[in-house]
Amino acid sequence: MARAKTTAFFCKECGFESAKWTGQCPGCRAWNTMVEEPAGKKESSRKAVSFGSGRNGAKPIKLTEVSIEEQDRVSTGYPELDRVLGSGIVAGSLVLVGGDPGIGKSTLLLQVCRNLAASGRKVLYISGEESLKQIKLRANRIGTITGELLFLCETNLDDIEESIRETKPEIVVIDSIQTMYRDDVSSAPGSVSQVRESTNILLQIAKGMGISVFIVGHVTKEGVVAGPRVLEHMVDTVLYFEGERNASYRILRGVKNRFGSTNEIGVFEMQEQGLEEVENPSEYLLSGRPEEASGAVVACSLEGTRPILLEVQALVAQTNFGMARRTAAGTDYNRVNLLMAVLEKRCHYEMSRYDAYVNIAGGVRMNEPALDLAIVLALVSSLKDRPVNPKCIIFGEVGLSGEVRAVSMAEQRVREAVKLGFEACILPQVCLEKMKKVEGIRLYGVRNVREAIGVI
Repeated sequence: MARAKTTAFFCKECGFESAKWTGQCPGCRAWNTMVEEPAGKKESSRKAVSFGSGRNGAKPIKLTEVSIEEQDRVSTGYPELDRVLGSGIVAGSLVLVGGDPGIGKSTLLLQVCRNLAASGRKVLYISGEESLKQIKLRANRIGTITGELLFLCETNLDDIEESIRETKPEIVVIDSIQTMYRDDVSSAPGSVSQVRESTNILLQIAKGMGISVFIVGHVTKEGVVAGPRVLEHMVDTVLYFEGERNASYRILRGVKNRFGSTNEIGVFEMQEQGLEEVENPSEYLLSGRPEEASGAVVACSLEGTRPILLEVQALVAQTNFGMARRTAAGTDYNRVNLLMAVLEKRCHYEMSRYDAYVNIAGGVRMNEPALDLAIVLALVSSLKDRPVNPKCIIFGEVGLSGEVRAVSMAEQRVREAVKLGFEACILPQVCLEKMKKVEGIRLYGVRNVREAIGVI
């Protein structure tokens, strides 16, 4: 008799299922991502997601018949979080929140639940990792909870689904998706099969009942959400909490958002009573800036619609070895090497003889090309040991031929600098020609790196 199939192989990236192990996934072509898991029985009713009310509930309609009202979005009580979500929570949305352990995911969501309950919303907080006593201790730290905020400690998805249908909340928080399981899937909680099936059930609940669901996801050592990449494809919004655990500031970044921009960020500060918003990140990032120090310049990066001023630091020292050392913190390492090669080729600086260390102060990470010119001038300032005017901001993209290229929303960047008291700005000449006149600041347009070095 033929032996029954008891195991299958799944891809951790895309969820592709195979009867045998392969070094490369046939679905997404990724290497070494196939893992072996038991092949459990699947119910046919769970195979496809149905957003209708029944077998004949879903009928095609015109877009003109769909009504979109302002009250479809619910404010979380935190303008920083609302900006990242796209001006609020959308009814029936599925939001994934990822981040390192201990960075503040559960604290932020509990504070959001407190605000929603206080505004008259019915909220259900489901925890699969903490007991009710542990949740109460954390709740006492963040403040008094009022309103209809219910708590449930459960990991069985069948019981959770039944509780949601009985209580009928408006917002549900699942902490975390890696602890949830179904009895008919014969694999351990947190596996590819369980995570995919659990997300599928929550997706049906969110779309079918119009409930907004927040899912907390663990991250791997590479910094991505644990489980198959199909998890990120199924949800509507993916938010990542970034920041160092020993630092007090956190950045909430939108990686995927079907209801808003994916470039927005929210800045929070971890305090004794929980997470507090940072309304002016530029002022925080520039606090404690040294005066008359070489290698330190102020740049302007754009995150979504918000210009943020930050300090770029560079230290250039003569190398003691045959090969120069390069280090980049908060920005792309390869980009720093590219810019140093431009300085050596186009400006004839012997950068290969020097070690170079580049840092974005404040523990944030920015990869926008508009930081190129600031990094170049910080390197030159440190190399020559000559400080840059502390009241001057710099932004612009640098090409391989040494040209300074245009960046988006230059006028908004300049106006942000004026608000914080800056007196001069070095920007691409192309942007200067297209800008309107801005009072209270001197503008220097440059066409290439040599002109920028001459200005400073």
